[in-house]
Amino acid sequence: MGCDDLNEFKEQIENGALARVGLLDATTIGAATALLKRVADSDLETVRVLFADQHGILRGKTIVADALPSIFTSGLAAPSTLLLKDTSHRTVFPIWSANSGINRNSEGNMAGAGDILMLPDPATFRILPWSPHSAWIFCDPRFKSGAVMPFSPRDMLKSAITKLAARNLDLMVGLEVEFHVFERTDQMLEHANATMPSQPAQTRNLTPGYQFLTEDRYAQAEPILDTLRRSCQAMNMHVRSMEIEMGPSQFEFTFDPADPLTHADNMMMFRAMVKEVCAARGLHATFMCRPNLENTAASGWHLHQSLVDRKTGRNMMIPNADGTISDEASGWIAGLLAYASESCLLTTPTINGYKRYRPHQLAPDRIQWGRDNRGAMIRGLMAAGDPASRIENRVAETAANPYYFFTSQILSGLDGLTSSLSAPDPVENPYETDAPYLPDSLLRAIQLFDRSKFYRSALGDAFVDYLTTIRQAEWNRYHLTVSEWEQAEYFGLY
Repeated sequence: MGCDDLNEFKEQIENGALARVGLLDATTIGAATALLKRVADSDLETVRVLFADQHGILRGKTIVADALPSIFTSGLAAPSTLLLKDTSHRTVFPIWSANSGINRNSEGNMAGAGDILMLPDPATFRILPWSPHSAWIFCDPRFKSGAVMPFSPRDMLKSAITKLAARNLDLMVGLEVEFHVFERTDQMLEHANATMPSQPAQTRNLTPGYQFLTEDRYAQAEPILDTLRRSCQAMNMHVRSMEIEMGPSQFEFTFDPADPLTHADNMMMFRAMVKEVCAARGLHATFMCRPNLENTAASGWHLHQSLVDRKTGRNMMIPNADGTISDEASGWIAGLLAYASESCLLTTPTINGYKRYRPHQLAPDRIQWGRDNRGAMIRGLMAAGDPASRIENRVAETAANPYYFFTSQILSGLDGLTSSLSAPDPVENPYETDAPYLPDSLLRAIQLFDRSKFYRSALGDAFVDYLTTIRQAEWNRYHLTVSEWEQAEYFGLY
């Protein structure tokens, strides 16, 4: 394929509907043109056109490779109900009613199960190492008009990054992600198991556990860990380490620092890749926080954060020469602490995630920070002269939507800076303080987020109402389900 073909792709995109209404800038058009040529010259057969939904789950359609130009000219349509579901995949808004509960405006109407527009980002294109005839490309879900939705995850994060940039600051983040990989003993595919949600797979351990960072346990799990590492590297995800975690069949991958949008995309790719690669090998991978399995351990998501001056490149988290915390680090930490409870619906969005907040379990249960203290919510890793100075927020569960999670960190930290807040003194004994506790349930997190003046101002009423409606639907299903505890407690007693 020569220059004529390249020019033909470019002209095709420039004359397409997306470019005509200003949804593709010159940089994106150039990247899309180069991508189309690359695909045309390859043996690629299919492209999975995807977007991250409100739960951080990838959804979309698969097209043949020859159809790829069409998504850069016209986008791709998908049912709006994909953005209106809870974690059981039930649509929780009354879309056929006059009062659907979804904000109606001139830009778009999601009632009636109409279409949304999937707007592709060529920078996210990845050929899949475990399925090399196929590739991923991520999109931003938009109203059919192309207007930004108030709850589009990638657009929300991009807006927060822009607000931070207006203060001449960038955020760099590093990921530590814990998860489980089990051997699958029963896929639970009988007709009776096809419930909503479907019945969970039956599993057993790959490793016995409770031998944290033990070499022979790594050797035992090395075949699957090598496969996952190589997939990360092939997809340009800069993995740094692969570790044996505390629990049975529990592992951790860490990644080099990157900007928030890159790492939010990486987290989406990593979770999906791990689950797909493991499933193809008869394994079951899960990022559920605390699986209901004997002797299991909870998984957390530790987010390292440093502020960088956009002009000088200076790490603003480096302490002063006398070792005292910098004003920027103090304000950022104070903001994260001030809005930690209200942010939990974004950092810990599942019912299960709140069962991790327990003392003496290397997990936080209170809102506080400490210097290199793994029991505190925020762990300060800052030393005078250390260019890697940063903080580590240990509050999130690995099931969190990364775009919403990172947005919460930027908006909270930024408010701490603009409001000139100061961090309290660091704690030494995090489980023996009078600091306020983190929410103890999803219901409490819903209530705090719903009442949050901060988030209603920062993200808008439409988003707050939208997310609380979805999470409340999940809580109601959970709350109204008769549990094993109730059966054991009352069935014989009364």
